[in-house]
Amino acid sequence: MNEIGLENSAILLMSLGEEEAAEVFKLLGPKDVQRIGQAMSKLKQVTKDRIDEVLGSFAEQADQHSSIGADSDGYIRNVLTKALGDDKAGFLLDRILQGGDSAGIESLKWMDPASVAELIKSEHPQIIASILVHLERDQASEILSHFTEGLRNDVILRIATLDGIQPSALRELNDVLARALAGADNVRKAALGGVRAAAEILNFMGTAQETVVIDAVKEYDNELAQKILDEMFVFENLLDVDDRGIQSLLREVQSESLIVALKGASEELREKIFRNMSQRAAEMLRDDLEAKGPVRVSEVESEQKEILKIVRRMADEGTVVLGGKGEEQFV
Repeated sequence: MNEIGLENSAILLMSLGEEEAAEVFKLLGPKDVQRIGQAMSKLKQVTKDRIDEVLGSFAEQADQHSSIGADSDGYIRNVLTKALGDDKAGFLLDRILQGGDSAGIESLKWMDPASVAELIKSEHPQIIASILVHLERDQASEILSHFTEGLRNDVILRIATLDGIQPSALRELNDVLARALAGADNVRKAALGGVRAAAEILNFMGTAQETVVIDAVKEYDNELAQKILDEMFVFENLLDVDDRGIQSLLREVQSESLIVALKGASEELREKIFRNMSQRAAEMLRDDLEAKGPVRVSEVESEQKEILKIVRRMADEGTVVLGGKGEEQFV
């Protein structure tokens, strides 16, 4: 979601009642709650025309007067508490409005990667691996980026060879994370970790770190490293997605995100994208790419990763087939 989208979401939620806004927040993940919450906290003066514009896009009518920004801190505190409960809301509010603490694997999902890295970096690599496989892949990747190269390589190797979490390991996580998962004796072995988990985490790493990690795994087990590489999917691999899959993907991706992502794409991939659009849409995209000007590599990589998230979701849903085998499904 771009800055304008975040601001629009913030204005919409600030225009709703606390109960309605809380219901919306319940449907969002930690990252979206934080980003929208931060956008809400930044709202100061919002004109009625701006509110009309936002509410109009949601087919709703704006009131004649708005108190948005008058007591945004109190509003956010009430809404997040209703949506998330005291513990999660308390920790997140500290990050949004400045100032707590929480524990447990679930709470780690609401923390920034640097803080999680600082919290767990001194633990045994096997414990760290067991923690990271419970988190979102991009968050786990960012956490790993804060480790030393040796620890990062060791943890990825352990994730790749992890075939489940035993109750005894969960007990150790309890000690590390303030007994958040107490009573793990009766917990069945959880199917977490493995080659795919390692590959998904590496997909969110920068190219340099990713290469170093793969080389380290190769030294340990070349076949394992190849299995990880086979599971990985990078932006240029969109060349292997059939036209039907590309067309489905384009319906899911926002134009501004696509423009930035394509700034770092090969000419061959750009042409594949253009071929799967209407002539008018392709011409507009070409013009937008030329008009965009230089873009930071970090921004390009960020948008590419967001699009790859969509690709993986669609692959899981069966809407997109990875590996260029999609056409084989049709006769």
